[in-house]
Amino acid sequence: MHKRPLKDKKVFVLDMDGTFYLGDRLLEGSLEFLSAIRDRGMSFIFFTNNSSKTPGYYIKKLASMDCHIDERQIVTSGMVAISYLKRRFRAPRVYLLGTPLLEEDFVNSGITLTDCDPDAVVAGFDTTLTYEKLDKACALIRKGIPFIATHPDINCPVDNGLMPDCGAICAFIITATGVRPEYLGKPSSETLDFITQYTNTARSDLVFVGDRLETDIAIGFRHEVTTALVLTGVTRLKDLAGSEIKPDIIADRLVDLLGYL
Repeated sequence: MHKRPLKDKKVFVLDMDGTFYLGDRLLEGSLEFLSAIRDRGMSFIFFTNNSSKTPGYYIKKLASMDCHIDERQIVTSGMVAISYLKRRFRAPRVYLLGTPLLEEDFVNSGITLTDCDPDAVVAGFDTTLTYEKLDKACALIRKGIPFIATHPDINCPVDNGLMPDCGAICAFIITATGVRPEYLGKPSSETLDFITQYTNTARSDLVFVGDRLETDIAIGFRHEVTTALVLTGVTRLKDLAGSEIKPDIIADRLVDLLGYL
């Protein structure tokens, strides 16, 4: 697939933490970038692998940084998981390792949460995780219940360092059961298909922008979609040397991508 230059693209798929903001601090030039691509007739969505929060949470967080957007411009791995489950199972019954916010999203979407004969065990970024939840999940998976994860991230950046994420929770379950989950979120093809349908665009119309090689950039690298790496988050230039995953564009900051338009 031939990758068209940025000026011919239609939708920027933006990571949030480490790309648009850092913790609770808006990165310099981020609002300028959004304004400039709007002026060019382009659009954007934010996509985060973090399934512990809902679009409503991120709308409020961004508004506190003077970024006011529509809720449809926020997509999470939790939304991808809900869509996937509703297509795979007619009336999904799920045992969920997730926060109360994610549980609420699942229930509001028509998914039944249960620990009795579920269709699937779903692991999210569960900051309310207990040993009892893990034990129950392992028992169900050993019985052959399908194991699904909202995303593969091992750690989540927080103000004071790193916090174990969904991938770390899955590592516990994998070790105990010998079963690996089907990972959704970035960089899965399931997420790419969800985004093209959600934005009503072709893959060639998209640009994935983010600070993580293994998720933000890998989703484009593996599926021949244009990618741009920003150096405001976890990835440094030296990390590229040892990685098979390569971005199409590298920029110091999000706003510096305007130079490619």
